[in-house]
Amino acid sequence: MREIDIYCERMGPAFWAEPINAVSNGAFLVAALVMWRRAPQPVCRALSGVLAAIGVGSFLFHTHATVWAMIADVAPIGLFILCYIWAAHRYFWGLSWGWAGVSALGFLPFAAVLTPLFSAVPFFEVSAGYWPVALLIALEAWALRRRLPRVAMGMAVGAGVLVVSLTARSVDMAVCAAFPVGTHFLWHLLNGLMLGWMIEVLRRHLAERPSAG
Repeated sequence: MREIDIYCERMGPAFWAEPINAVSNGAFLVAALVMWRRAPQPVCRALSGVLAAIGVGSFLFHTHATVWAMIADVAPIGLFILCYIWAAHRYFWGLSWGWAGVSALGFLPFAAVLTPLFSAVPFFEVSAGYWPVALLIALEAWALRRRLPRVAMGMAVGAGVLVVSLTARSVDMAVCAAFPVGTHFLWHLLNGLMLGWMIEVLRRHLAERPSAG
């Protein structure tokens, strides 16, 4: 199978060609375990399960570096995004199950329009597919600032951490000559923190509305 070599740390086709990138996926598993135990609400448990799948999928990609492993990497990420949008619109905005689902699917055209725009901007093009997520979280935080100020603040923090993690992801190849292991592992560490935090924001809100979980 064709090897996908797009990260600074990759040293060849071997299984452990990206040891730091591979091991740093443990951040997703730790965050998933912490939130599984901390957040008993079914929707939070479901998100924690998907978060664990992100860690497994990313580990597979950074060890096998093939097309099927790349799909195993990005599919759980996409699923987490859609599930969280559904949960946010269901529980933060009070939409019905169906309309919350429609709003989640609305992310697809949102990302389809914005990703090419980010791709055309220097620096942003490396992670163009992920910047719409950071923008959406920031927009949601702004829109919720009066309705649910604590949730809005939590989402703003999540957007900020995601921006930092995306920056680490984007400069990976640029710093390769000076820092051979690259910075992609920081994307894993910060993203694990951010996704766990986003579940925590939802958990806190649901804890104030026990019947909503």
